[in-house]
Amino acid sequence: MAEIVYIRLGSQAQDKISWLIFNATEQEIIASGELADAMQLHQLTDKTEQRMVKVFVPGCDVVLKRLVVPTKSQRAMRSAVPYMLEDELAQDVDGLCFAYANISDDESEHNCFVAITQREQMLLWQSWLADANIQAKTIQPDVLAMPYTDGQWSAISLQGGNAPSKQTQIVVRQGPWEGFTLDSEAWQFTLTHVLAAKLDENGEQTQPDITLNAYSDLPYLEEESHQGIRVVQGEKELPLALFAQHCHLSPLNLLQGEFKVKEQRSKNVNNWLWAAGFAACALLLNVGYKSAQLFQLTAQQTQLETQIIDRYKKAFPSATRVRIGTIKSQLNRKITQLGGVREQIGFLSMLSKVQPAFTSVPELKPESLKYDGKRQELRLQAIANDYQHFERFKGALNAASLTIKQGAQNNQGDQVTGSFSITSPQSSASSKGGA
Repeated sequence: MAEIVYIRLGSQAQDKISWLIFNATEQEIIASGELADAMQLHQLTDKTEQRMVKVFVPGCDVVLKRLVVPTKSQRAMRSAVPYMLEDELAQDVDGLCFAYANISDDESEHNCFVAITQREQMLLWQSWLADANIQAKTIQPDVLAMPYTDGQWSAISLQGGNAPSKQTQIVVRQGPWEGFTLDSEAWQFTLTHVLAAKLDENGEQTQPDITLNAYSDLPYLEEESHQGIRVVQGEKELPLALFAQHCHLSPLNLLQGEFKVKEQRSKNVNNWLWAAGFAACALLLNVGYKSAQLFQLTAQQTQLETQIIDRYKKAFPSATRVRIGTIKSQLNRKITQLGGVREQIGFLSMLSKVQPAFTSVPELKPESLKYDGKRQELRLQAIANDYQHFERFKGALNAASLTIKQGAQNNQGDQVTGSFSITSPQSSASSKGGA
């Protein structure tokens, strides 16, 4: 988003609120203004609907600390920091929020940079925004949104609120992780009793001790007692415009832990997700239907393969291992043994005529079949447990109008073996005619 809405909240509900719409691409101000108090935040709701929102809060409500924590584990570090600072903080750590910045070690080997706010204050800011239906992406202390030059300070004054002591606030950045926000009275006290102490005992100093880059008129700096501060007057800026140009350099967002922002999808994304959901459901239904069809076809194929194997075993009882993938080659081999590929038609025709006789006499089992294509004769070696079965089989062949020559029959214990030479009437006539 090119346009961003910046809002600076106050510490209390009656404090004035500044807002500004800034085009980050063009680096220009679109609109700006002030609200009398937090109850008027709803006036910004329409302006924030299609824009990103970034919020600043007074630096006086945020404590910045740098620490050396003897661990490289971020989890262990964040668990230890509240108790390391417990003696320095006026409030119980359970009532505080700790936000951490992603900063590498500084020149003093500090490896942990933490901003501390009261949980009650965070909830108050969040409640104002929620009541106005404003979703902030970041909340930053204003001091870290100020420009920073190594070894120099920067400052700007702004209106702080309706209370007399907060008519003017001064935001000062002292370093990468240092700064403060003071009302005008506290600023005067700091100049008189804190910063003036940096002068030597005789009150003499050839070089300014502090270089302060001012982006607005700053009160109380014209007095001689503040000769240790060298003010460099820069181009005057609107406070939020200055923050907008430099806040992206700040590595801190107070919205961490329980206050971490949950990313909200846009309406277009939600519509696409619904469409994708319907498409996924349709795909699943189609896949389910195809899977059911495949399962049904697989079952039918298995049934057909079982039937083929059973019929093959009936035709060739001596076969032990039968696989569906080899039945075709086994049949071709059997047919070749019976007279070659050219004689397959005659053999199959003769076999179809003989088959009813086998069905009528199931007790007689074929041991071998051989077909003589030249004579169109089927030679059968069979086995049964009684001579009568051979007679019955011969009668069945006669009933089928086949010509039978019965060979010798041998009794081998409980079984009888015998042979038949079978021809059809047409083949017999053709043989005689050829002779």
